Amino acid sequence: MSNALALAHVTQALALLIESNLGPETDMAVKVEPRKPPADPPSDPTISVFLYQVTHNTSQRGNDLPTRAADGTLVKRPAAALDLHFLITAYGDETELVGQRLIGSVVRALHEIPILPKDVIEQAREQRPYLAASDLAESAQRVRFTPTVMDVDETSKLWGMLYQTPYALSVVYQAALVFIDGRESPVPGRPVERPEVRVVPFVPPVPPEDEPIAEGPSESAPAEVVGARSKRTAKAPAKALTKAPAKAPAKAVAKTAAKAPARTRKTTRPSKAAQPAPRDESTES
Repeated sequence: MSNALALAHVTQALALLIESNLGPETDMAVKVEPRKPPADPPSDPTISVFLYQVTHNTSQRGNDLPTRAADGTLVKRPAAALDLHFLITAYGDETELVGQRLIGSVVRALHEIPILPKDVIEQAREQRPYLAASDLAESAQRVRFTPTVMDVDETSKLWGMLYQTPYALSVVYQAALVFIDGRESPVPGRPVERPEVRVVPFVPPVPPEDEPIAEGPSESAPAEVVGARSKRTAKAPAKALTKAPAKAPAKAVAKTAAKAPARTRKTTRPSKAAQPAPRDESTES
């Protein structure tokens, strides 16, 4: 955690980090300035470190929401988590590709040292009197530099915001995280008067033995009840569980139903012997 001077302190420390790690490949005097890219490009080897945007960190935005109690007293100091976006531009003689050589040294330095060292932070505070009250060196959160990938459209929009500033070879880096603390001191908590801790075991009820056994364990049944039901089910006779009434085959039932009407028609047909004899009308007359 740090105070409101953290933004300026990180900018000055980044410029000092780049200046002290240009490497043996750069055999020239390079001026590193924490400022906006100049409208008139300098001919001398120059690197500008420009903080062009400050955004809130989305992953740490809601971590300090409960900072006050119900009565309004401050129980936790609020802290704003910020991300800093830097535009690093290099200038020099184009015939000798000075700008490209300087950008290569910047990328190499920030890739080799991605976390802002504590000694560089303290050195930057000693060089600038206006940073004497900064407490960035005491912060537990270290600042990490990560390169930002930008396409042609995003780069043109960025340089379009710089009024009357010609484009120059540059790289964009993001510094995260930077915490800025509030000024109020939280109220200390009240001491504990009577430290008492009571532990009560929970015993789930067991159903009686004559309770009907369900087909399967329910989701709300305790583990002891399920175990008791499974034990009673295991005591049931094996023969009663395995025997079942045999079902007649479907083909046999169909054949029996088809033959039954034929027998009934055969037995109910009248025979010839039971028919009455014809009457003789001549004898009767």
